[in-house]
Amino acid sequence: MYKRFFKRIIDFSVALVALIVLSPLLLIVTVWLHFANKGAGAFFLQERPGLHSKVFKIIKYKTMTDERGPDGELLPDGERLTRVGRFVRSTSIDELPQLINVLKGDMSLIGPRPLLTRYLPYYTQREQLRHTVRPGITGWAQIHGRNEIDWDSKLELDAQYAEHVSFLLDAKIFFITIKKVFKREGAIADKKEHYLDVERQNTKI
Repeated sequence: MYKRFFKRIIDFSVALVALIVLSPLLLIVTVWLHFANKGAGAFFLQERPGLHSKVFKIIKYKTMTDERGPDGELLPDGERLTRVGRFVRSTSIDELPQLINVLKGDMSLIGPRPLLTRYLPYYTQREQLRHTVRPGITGWAQIHGRNEIDWDSKLELDAQYAEHVSFLLDAKIFFITIKKVFKREGAIADKKEHYLDVERQNTKI
């Protein structure tokens, strides 16, 4: 009953209240990033697979400029990440616009993080369980290391969450997330990306 009915009601209600309460902060951050990103805009939209692998556009704060080198290619991420962007990432403020995705029903407050669509062919049958629930702003894998654990461990934690969704588990994840955000645990502002598809292609080779 919780998974099919009450979870969505709680998601919508909490997201709506949070957006109203946080609206002054969101407005300030939006303007701040607009100028810091040198005209590149304050928001970043990207297609991600959600419930039943249905693709939606995730909304995040944009933390990098669109600056390009002499060859016309985008500069490395480290050179485009602004000081404002680094702060927004390290405090997880960049995730707050996803409350809009929660209101729309694309996402939940708690659930597996929505990953890149190009990863879809690389999940094992068990790992595909992550798409039997709505993706979340935070989740079971995030409180167990976030960017610090390997792909196999992260996706196994997502599968475990999908199998054991409950109000008590969601409450536990929510409060541990709040604690970690205030301590800035696991948030790596300029982390090096490790792509699942690249890693598993290399493994097969």
